[in-house]
Amino acid sequence: MNLLVAVVILLTFKPVKAGKCPRMCSCDTTKLTVTCASKNLTAVPPTVDEITVKLDLRNNNMKTLPKGSFVQTPYLTHLNLQSCKMEKVMEGAFRALGRLVSLNLAYNNIDILYQESFDGLSALKELNLHHNRIEEIQPGAFTQLGILNLLALTHNQLVYIPNMAFQGLHNIKWLRLSYNSLNNLAPEAFAGLFTLTRLSLDHNELQFFPTQTMTRLSEVTRLDMNHNPMIYLGEEAVSMAKLTHLYLDHMSLQDVSDQALSNAPSVSHLDVSYNQLRYLEPLSGPKQLVSLNLTGNPVYCNCFLRPLRQWAQKNAVKLSGSCTGPGHLSDELLQKMTVFDLRCRRGETLKEENEKDDTQPTKTPQEKVDCPENCGCDVEGQHATCEGRGHTKVPKGFPNTTQLLDLRNNHFHYLPINSFKAAGNVISLHLDLCKIHEIQGGAFSGMRKLLYLYMSDNELTSLDPEAFKGAPQLTYLHLEGNRLLQFPGTALAQVPHLFVLHLERNAISKVEPSGLLSSAAPNLRELYLTNNTITAVAKDALDSKLLAILHIDMNQLEEVPTQGLSRASRLEELNLSHNSIKWVGPNAFQPVSRTLRKLQMNKMGTEKMSSEALSGLGPELRALSLRGNSLEVLPDLRPLSGLELVDLHDIPLLCDCAQLPLYRWLGSVSLEISATCGSPPEHKGLKIRDVLLFKSCPKISKSLPASKSKTLSSKPSKTKKDKTRSQKEPTKTSKKTKKSSTTKSKVKQSNNLVKTAKKTL
Repeated sequence: MNLLVAVVILLTFKPVKAGKCPRMCSCDTTKLTVTCASKNLTAVPPTVDEITVKLDLRNNNMKTLPKGSFVQTPYLTHLNLQSCKMEKVMEGAFRALGRLVSLNLAYNNIDILYQESFDGLSALKELNLHHNRIEEIQPGAFTQLGILNLLALTHNQLVYIPNMAFQGLHNIKWLRLSYNSLNNLAPEAFAGLFTLTRLSLDHNELQFFPTQTMTRLSEVTRLDMNHNPMIYLGEEAVSMAKLTHLYLDHMSLQDVSDQALSNAPSVSHLDVSYNQLRYLEPLSGPKQLVSLNLTGNPVYCNCFLRPLRQWAQKNAVKLSGSCTGPGHLSDELLQKMTVFDLRCRRGETLKEENEKDDTQPTKTPQEKVDCPENCGCDVEGQHATCEGRGHTKVPKGFPNTTQLLDLRNNHFHYLPINSFKAAGNVISLHLDLCKIHEIQGGAFSGMRKLLYLYMSDNELTSLDPEAFKGAPQLTYLHLEGNRLLQFPGTALAQVPHLFVLHLERNAISKVEPSGLLSSAAPNLRELYLTNNTITAVAKDALDSKLLAILHIDMNQLEEVPTQGLSRASRLEELNLSHNSIKWVGPNAFQPVSRTLRKLQMNKMGTEKMSSEALSGLGPELRALSLRGNSLEVLPDLRPLSGLELVDLHDIPLLCDCAQLPLYRWLGSVSLEISATCGSPPEHKGLKIRDVLLFKSCPKISKSLPASKSKTLSSKPSKTKKDKTRSQKEPTKTSKKTKKSSTTKSKVKQSNNLVKTAKKTL
């Protein structure tokens, strides 16, 4: 017995420090970790112990990381420099870190990756650079990262990937380039990536499948290309021998050649959902295809679809999606269609067959191809560009075959009526950074095939109701970075096929009701309102049966816009991060609880959430992010049984018995979740899963279903009056607080016993 007591007492003593802990940091000499998060540091503390293994420097103010910043800590394996307002990483900054395996530089302001920025990181396996401003990768930037497995460059400003950009990544498995502005890849951009198995290029501006570039990727099995403005997939476009999963959803595909995958024999899952395909020919090439997703396409179920259905039946390919016509087959599942259902009336053809196809007009040998002065025209590629040429008026005289017209970075200021009258075949028009402050009604008249219009970073404060008249097929509209004061509802009435609308970085203060979505933009599916000045979303303002994605983060909301979401019946993704929502009340997401898949509420300053804040959300929710809030207690997460991603980083949770449901839930899921204690002081910084206190908490019933089990943090609801009072006064003392103080008392008694034992020794 005495030996056991001695062992317990010895374990309570902290080991002798091997070095001095920086004054503003907290150090754990047992785990060799140093945490200096949110201390307004401008440089790496010079007194960090040499033997430190993990160093956390998040949320500081280090604009530049100079050469040799970590020479005093050569044993580091994990380094976190996230959200440090960093602009430059100088050559040789990490040169001493030969043991580092994980480096996090996310959420900074880095714009260039220099040739020797990552020199010395010979053991690095994971490099996170997402959410920066990177627009240039200098040759040789990654040559020292020979065993890197994951490189994340998402949410940056890359436009072009040069040849050999990733030279040296001999062990890379996953390269993430999503959410950039990539419109061109050099033929040898991915040369040397012989071990790459997954490539993410979704949410970029690629208008053609980069066939030549992709043939270099001999080992890639999964390719994410969704949300790129491609309209056609031609013969032998995909030439990748080991590719099994190909995602081409949410693009603008109007046609896919039956030979498009002829050099991709291993494809088993093909997703072309939410495109503009009316029908599809049987695909040659893939011998192992098991799933073909056509959901959200305007598929017309007549005799033209019969070959695809017969081919799918013969090869056991599952067809996802439904018919949009003819009327008697509308909404019928493709998988259930029979050959006898797919009939054509005598003389019936697809609508497109009867229309004159002037996307590729007949060329006459003697026809002379002209191009406006100070512009460049690629007739074969159907591109024309006058980017950055100082034009003050829209040039005239482009080849009538032009489909992509790039007029970025000029000085137009004003677009008069019929500015693009002779551009009837243009599909994608780029007018970014042109200092445009006014668009006259009818400026885009004649652009009957325009699908993509990029007008970001101009000087628009309002839009004429007929600004987009003459472009009835407009599907993707980019108006981010202007000075719009109101949601442009009336102007959208001219573009009924609008699918995606970007309004980030404007000055919109309110989203008013008026049925503006249901009437003006009935097909709108994605709405981005990030970084405006929105203080309120009026009731029923988002009246849409199709809206699936809403980003309203970085605004001035003070409460969850529950009423504003009351008619967004199909919302799948909601981002509320970086608003000032201190209190999340009960049933906050009830209107969208049946369809919501992804919910982001990062850094909102949230201090309390009702125990019923997430009520109604269940197995359908796949991702929940609460990073960086001030919460002490979380609602019961057990009903959210379908979660695949949970982010609870930087939340100062109170580790007493009120947190018991969370402790048990964490122990029951296989997800990697970082949830740590913020208080009481004796548990600060500990992972909740490691806190032994919870094992002594009073047990709650295990027999009740998760949805019915009451958490210790919830307050019994007796009357409507009580419920109203609890919503208005979330800070009032509850039974939870009493239980919390009781637990603290038990902990204090336990600590006193240990102190007594020390004295006895």
